[in-house]
Amino acid sequence: MAPDNNKRKRPNILVTGTPGTGKTTTSSALAEATQLRHINIGDLVREKNLHDGWDDDLQCHIINEDLVCDELEDVMDEGGNIVDYHGCDFFPERWFDLVVVLQTDNSVLYDRLSKRGYEGAKLSNNIECEIFQVLLEEAKESYAEDIIIAVKSDNVEDITRNVATITDWIRGWPPTS
Repeated sequence: MAPDNNKRKRPNILVTGTPGTGKTTTSSALAEATQLRHINIGDLVREKNLHDGWDDDLQCHIINEDLVCDELEDVMDEGGNIVDYHGCDFFPERWFDLVVVLQTDNSVLYDRLSKRGYEGAKLSNNIECEIFQVLLEEAKESYAEDIIIAVKSDNVEDITRNVATITDWIRGWPPTS
């Protein structure tokens, strides 16, 4: 378990995965079901200018990880957060009690990203990330394995099941020793 989680009354959860795996959909549904606070890092970066400019090749902001962590420190210490982001290796390990890695079949992911207008390097890089399970490996390198779960996220049924599973986990938190 994450150190210092006994100070928090509610857990912090990281929902991560390749873009298009359903992080925001899952996080929003989970927040509604549990009354935890949903923090979408992409939105936070845009709203608070927590970036170092724009990457023309990938068509996204260049996130300033230190500014993001500074912005989140107090709310993460309070607990009760669902953090939604496609990366996970720069967040302090102590922040999270559960890390959920969403995984999507490559053909489903390709269709989702294409519908979002992803093309060229942005599309191929994200498909490759999913093929090589980059986000799962990143999670395993950054957090204790006993707090990581990898779940399928191909359709509405998967998302509904994932939200129910995580909601049950939250109801049982904190775990008894």
